[in-house]
Amino acid sequence: MSKRLELLFSNEAGRNVTISIDDPLEPVDSANVSKVMDDVILFNAFTTHEGSLVAKRGARIVERTVQDIEITSL
Repeated sequence: MSKRLELLFSNEAGRNVTISIDDPLEPVDSANVSKVMDDVILFNAFTTHEGSLVAKRGARIVERTVQDIEITSL
């Protein structure tokens, strides 16, 4: 199972932007995540083709489980 931290922002055009971080340190500290997101906006760390990131929309942990299925040859 893999985990990813997704930071959700809005850009100047009002579009949703997601920044993903694989295998975040756990437990995730919501205050630190919020501070990092504030810094990303303040320092204009990332831009999109539709402008800078201007607002936080949220953050979430996404878990993904992969189960291989055994198949037989024809």
